[in-house]
Order: sequence, then structure tokens, then C-alpha cells
Amino acid sequence: MLSELAFSADDLARTRFAVAPMWEVATSFRLLAGGTSHPAHRSWLDQVRPRVAAAGLTTGWLADLVPAHGYLADFLTPFPAGANPTFEAELAAIRATPPDQVRADVDMIDDMVGGTTARRQALRADPRQRLARLTAEIEVYWELALAPYWAKIRALLDADVFHRARQVAERGAGHLLNDLHATVRWDANTLQLVRRHCTVSRRSSVPGLVLLPSAFATRVLTWDRPPHPPQLAYPARGTAMLWEQRPVAHADAIAAVLGRSRAMLLTELGTPASTTELARRTGISAAGISQHLTALRDAGIVSSHRAGRSVLYARTSVAESLLGLAD
Repeated sequence: MLSELAFSADDLARTRFAVAPMWEVATSFRLLAGGTSHPAHRSWLDQVRPRVAAAGLTTGWLADLVPAHGYLADFLTPFPAGANPTFEAELAAIRATPPDQVRADVDMIDDMVGGTTARRQALRADPRQRLARLTAEIEVYWELALAPYWAKIRALLDADVFHRARQVAERGAGHLLNDLHATVRWDANTLQLVRRHCTVSRRSSVPGLVLLPSAFATRVLTWDRPPHPPQLAYPARGTAMLWEQRPVAHADAIAAVLGRSRAMLLTELGTPASTTELARRTGISAAGISQHLTALRDAGIVSSHRAGRSVLYARTSVAESLLGLAD
């Protein structure tokens, strides 16, 4: 199926990028729901899948709204007002979705899968109340599956946007659009998308196009909801290397500043871990690790995330830069 999106000079002038957390929620959950071990994300899946299952999220609201294939509810990926909407702002936008849009999106899922569920029926009957429950579940999923890894993911997405911006500066917007994905072609002022589901058109939308790199998208996804300009989410560059453990630069110099134990903990936190897990890996006592992590968290170098009865610690973007790992 070929979908074509015509471009005027105004459309091209208003084409922009955004990094949107809810696109990562939707695409990552879809990957989890698929039940397979995606080669680029195998280590992430192995770590996250047990946590998500233990929290009961594999059979919750998201599971009913993000099928493993085909259409996913548009209201889960609200239109990004700026280049970097916050997770909290996107949750607020979901809670404010007009009831008619919620019902229309739920109807599309029911039509696609050939049936409905109790949760989708409840969402259709009382969108306001059920959206509050949905966003509460999304917050849990975010804390378990994405927040501990967000510094890595965000660095990847920002690097993709930087690369695309440089493409425009050096070779023009046409080259940028031709290079997004194998299923996307720019020809004669028209963006052509080879797709199996959903089409995009100008209809009554305002000029422009929003391009969103995604770490978890395995193909190009579109969002077309007038009067907003269309959104196009595409697989970000470098995803295959996202979870690779890279050597830490200047380890001795960092240890001289932070202390050898804290430098060791930062190295170990290439994979988010609990105090107990870090004690097992390093041989440092749990009490000592807790003291070090508190100091590192207060300095903005690590972050903490509740995962059931445990707390996961992860490196922040500050730590990634300090260790020489940020692109």
C-alpha cells in the first residue's frame, strides 16, 4: 500500500523534529507485547520483561490499547507542542483527550482485531475516569521499563536529530527525507510511504510535518489527526549499538576525583541495578553502596527508580558525559 503526502513550500518550511516520551512508551511496549527477543533490544527485553510481568502490565490497559501489530490508539501519542515535551506534559494531554477521540480510537482497535475487551468497553463508556487509570499504569510502566534507561535512550534520539539537522544543512531537506527509512521516498514534492496500515494526507491539517526518531520503532509509524500536522515516527540511527557496554574513558582520573568505589559503581551502572545486585557484583557492603549512591544521587550523577519492592539505580546524562560515553 502506497501513501503519499504532498508538500508545499509552507509544509517544508514547517517540518520539524521532536523527541516524545510517549512514542517510546508505545513502541517499547509493542516490542514487549510481541513476545519475541528482538536482536537489537535483547538485553533490555531480558531485564525489563520480568519486571513488567510481575507488575501485571502485560494484561493491563496498555495491553488492550497497544496491540502487537497494526493500529495503536492515537491518543497515546499526543501531538508534541514543542521539540521536547516532558513525560508529565504528555500524560496530562492524554488525560485531556476529548471523549469522542477516545471512542473513535477504541473503535478502530476493535475493528482491527475483530472484537473488544472489558477494558476497552469501560474506556468507551467513561473515558475521563478510565484515562486516569490508564495514565497511572503508564507511570508504573515508565518507571520500570524506560526511566532507568532514559539517559541512554535520550542521547540516542538527540544524536539522531543532530545528524538529520546536519543533513539538511549540508544536502537539503530532500536528502533528509530520502534517508529516513527504506520505506520512505521523497520525489517531486511528495513524501511517499510504503505501508501496510494507515494513510496520511493533508486533508484539513495545518501545514508541516513532525518527525520523531524512536529507539524502539521497528518500522515507520504515522499519526494523522487534523487540525494538527501529521507525525511520522521512524527508527533512530544507532539503535543496534544502544545497549552495548562501552569502555569507560579516563577511569583512573575519574576514580581520583570521585573515589575508586564510586567510580566502580558508575561503571557497573551501565545496566541499572539494585543495591543488592551492586553488592554482589562489587563486593562492597550494601550499607556502603547505599551511602555512595545517596551521594551520587544528590549530585545528579545517578537516579533512583522504584521497581516493586526494589529500587533501581541508573546513570544520568551527567554520568554518561563524565564517563565519556555520551555521543
